[in-house]
Amino acid sequence: MNSEAVDAIYRTESRAVLATLIRLLGDFDVAEEALHEAFRAALERWPRDGVPANPRAWLVSAGRFKAIDQLRRQKRFEPFDDERHDRADDDGVDALERLADTGSVQDDRLRLIFTCCHPALSPDAQVALTLREVCGLTTEEIAAAYLTPAPTLAQRIVRAKAKIRDARIPYEVPAASELAPRLESVLRTVYLVFNEGYAASSGVQLTRPDVTGEAIRLGRLLVELLPEPEAMGLLALMLLHDSRRATRAGEDGEIVLLADQDRSRWDHAQIREGIAWVERALATRRIGPYVLQAAIAAVHAQAPSAEATDWPEIVGLYDVLLRLEPSPVVELNRAVAVAMRDGPAAGLVLVDALLDRGELGDYRLAHAARADLNRQLGRREAAREAYERALALTKQDAEKPGGVTARSLRLRFETWNKE
Repeated sequence: MNSEAVDAIYRTESRAVLATLIRLLGDFDVAEEALHEAFRAALERWPRDGVPANPRAWLVSAGRFKAIDQLRRQKRFEPFDDERHDRADDDGVDALERLADTGSVQDDRLRLIFTCCHPALSPDAQVALTLREVCGLTTEEIAAAYLTPAPTLAQRIVRAKAKIRDARIPYEVPAASELAPRLESVLRTVYLVFNEGYAASSGVQLTRPDVTGEAIRLGRLLVELLPEPEAMGLLALMLLHDSRRATRAGEDGEIVLLADQDRSRWDHAQIREGIAWVERALATRRIGPYVLQAAIAAVHAQAPSAEATDWPEIVGLYDVLLRLEPSPVVELNRAVAVAMRDGPAAGLVLVDALLDRGELGDYRLAHAARADLNRQLGRREAAREAYERALALTKQDAEKPGGVTARSLRLRFETWNKE
């Protein structure tokens, strides 16, 4: 038994152990310290005694007892915490092992997700806390992902934990009567995490597979413990989008548009799984925005080429999505689908109307769509202006002037301009 083996167990078990320690100890920071103490004890004892049959239960037990001893020495118990810790003392190792065997430790992870995504916290705090406590990303990694100074991000997490403690936000899955609005907050947070990995807001990498992988893992956990249609829809949507990851950028890092991707390299096993979740969600007849978005992604995933895509079906799905959840971005996506179905002139009318309303004036993809549609129609000056506006609005390192995506946009424009 060496440190590498303990490291492997840390990677697979630490988040579940932390979730249970938070429940038993009632405090994020105390639980995190207990987690590290437990793994320090494992490094000392497991090489001598061997890995226990149930390492997760061992770690929970070790962390809990070390935390209780430390807190009692410091005489910092409050009445509420004392009662919680006394109950923990009564449980014993056998109870903890039963907890792990029955899957209740996994329930602790679901409780932790709902706590981190409580609506009393700001959306930014929900995302940061979920990435830190549920996914295990470091403060520095989260700060880099969101173009936020690490000290600012750290304070955001500290304030979120303090609010949970001071407001006594319950560490629990909400009752059925409260589930729908609370689940919406959780799903939004998980999808924000996925999108950060799918189209990173900073850095030279287009994607961060570690972050998308965490989001998909959270999606699987939600579906396993809470098989609601929208949770299935979100998992399907993430799987279908992620199935194209290997083809979204060329060898030099430049973005490859959907129409130009090598579909033979898509992850077809992942596509099959995503489609199965879409079908299962649709069968419930309780259809929400994530289910509809997943259904749209499934149509794309099943098409052998961009030209062979069932664009009328996609436009119809966008029509339903717009009625359910109106959004200028959804309108833009529908406009592009209309252009594929009815021609670039029809799509351009819709895109121009959106831009004239001013809602997407600073949204680079709207200007990129306008550029491409004008290019197809041979409107050179309008295309030039739209390309330049799209380039000016790029923010990711890989998409700034001189970066790979900006370069591909400019190259596409310049190549067309020389024709």
